[in-house]
Amino acid sequence: MVRRRSLAGLASTTVLGLALAGCSGSGGGDSTTQSSAGGQSSAASASAGPSGAAGSAGAAAAPADLAKFYDQKLKWTDCGHAKCTDLTVPVDYAKPGGPTIKLAIDKIPATGDSKGALVVNPGGPGGSGVDYAAAAASGYVVSKTVRSSYDVVGFDPRGVQRSAPITCYGDAQMDTYLGEDPTPDTAAEQQQVAKDSRAFGNACVDKTGDLIKHVSTVEVAKDMDVLRAALGDDKLNYLGKSYGTFIGSTYAGLFPKRVGRFVLDGVVPPDITGTQMGLGQAKGFEQATRSYVRDCVAQSNCPLGTNLDDGMARIRKFIKQVDTKPLKVTGQGDVTKLTEGWATMGIAEAMYDKNSWPTLTDAFQAAFNGSGDKLMALADQYAERNSDGTYSGNIMQAINAVNCLDRAGSSDLASYRQDAATFAKVAPTWGPMLAWGGLACGEWPVKATGKPERITAKGSGPILVVGTTRDPATPYEWAQRLAKELDNGHLLTYDGDGHTAYMMGSSCVDGVVDAYLVDGTVPAAGKAC
Repeated sequence: MVRRRSLAGLASTTVLGLALAGCSGSGGGDSTTQSSAGGQSSAASASAGPSGAAGSAGAAAAPADLAKFYDQKLKWTDCGHAKCTDLTVPVDYAKPGGPTIKLAIDKIPATGDSKGALVVNPGGPGGSGVDYAAAAASGYVVSKTVRSSYDVVGFDPRGVQRSAPITCYGDAQMDTYLGEDPTPDTAAEQQQVAKDSRAFGNACVDKTGDLIKHVSTVEVAKDMDVLRAALGDDKLNYLGKSYGTFIGSTYAGLFPKRVGRFVLDGVVPPDITGTQMGLGQAKGFEQATRSYVRDCVAQSNCPLGTNLDDGMARIRKFIKQVDTKPLKVTGQGDVTKLTEGWATMGIAEAMYDKNSWPTLTDAFQAAFNGSGDKLMALADQYAERNSDGTYSGNIMQAINAVNCLDRAGSSDLASYRQDAATFAKVAPTWGPMLAWGGLACGEWPVKATGKPERITAKGSGPILVVGTTRDPATPYEWAQRLAKELDNGHLLTYDGDGHTAYMMGSSCVDGVVDAYLVDGTVPAAGKAC
């Protein structure tokens, strides 16, 4: 269950839960071309492009059957503050002579002498790299120093937004699906969740066609190498946040010699199991919520009470209340009630960025007075939903398709009941929801092609891994894990709140990342901000 945060906050995100449209596991792999995300078998090398010694950036270094993709010339056109183009890639890398799709690409040219491209991805699965890169023109995403040194390039991954987008439900159907109960209490409710998950998956298959089988993270990483070659770069420079770190580590496992300056911020470990993913995020969101409540109760106007334990209990009581008695909302299109699904989505949204905490406090105050409008507005940000009921992106439709190809889920309801009880012991607020979130992949109609596997990227250059100590969606321990597993991983620790750290307010973090991206300076072991 991984998600990119809405671009309204310009952070990244990793998602949770069924009603929050995530799947409890996110791994990598494509069994048709290699053993797993990190596999570097001969089959992987043959189908994915060069992964050995650096050579020509284009088709000469690629397998013959992929040469036409690696050798393509990009034709850039003006599109506002950016340059735009598209990139042609095969739907199935095992059948490069078959159908193709076009990926949307944009570039914000460097303000100084360019070192080449810095490809960026905000996470998801389902986040728009095109929108994320475009925000760099307004001073977000990367610093002025990095903007001076690199062309910032974004792409919408296959199945996302402008790149052959996955479509499952219309807007009204998505409203209903996302608003459903994320913590089914009875056997009947649990059966209903399974039924709804199957219906959603079947709709995705029916409306998307064969592409639905080919939106795995491994295939996105292969697309990124074709993009590298088309940009004319021998090595890929990359900034990935949240799920974008999984794209990055997968790329590094497939093409270690192609790794340039790599920053992986807010880590999703490629070898983590579905249960570990759900439990880790449950603990992360519980910790983040406790940090928020601790801050709130220190204020004179906190509607949650005067101490931490009472505040946490008040939130759990509220969530339970809206499960049985949703609050009225107005001006939200077809959504007229704040259900438990929407309420938890709104609360979760505020955990990604400490700057959203005052907004959440106001939303709780309004909710306790009978209005769900402010919490619904937060949920809209989470779901990339407009207040008129339209959706600005398809992250909530694409996320399951990617996650459930990357790692299989179980359809055994008893296992989720057991996990819900186990998770609740360490994360009483978030545990049950995150335990049940895995059922989306358990009922997914397309067989998974990947599995969790450790990636070392042996032979790569230095990779900078950034972890935030109280990150709700990608716990700090995950950054420690990946930095240790990578053959050339270097950990930067940020002691703080919120999801991801670079360009999130810490001049220390920004300085370390900038020095690495611009000058190649690797931080000293144990570096913390």
